Amino acid sequence: MSCACTTCHVIIREGFNSLAPSDELEDDMLDKARGLEPTSRLSCRALIGDQDLVVEIPKYTINLARENH
Repeated sequence: MSCACTTCHVIIREGFNSLAPSDELEDDMLDKARGLEPTSRLSCRALIGDQDLVVEIPKYTINLARENH
């Protein structure tokens, strides 16, 4: 929950309105994320309510880790 790097950028495909609103710090950090969409959030900062979510992990991030390496 440090909101320092945007490597946890996700796109909420369903249930976006059930999340607590983002704050100014999160919004500023999201501006640095690649592939930003209107329903983008930082998963480290998003407070989940009682509704199920469908979350997409973007293909490109600034994270240096890779799957299947």
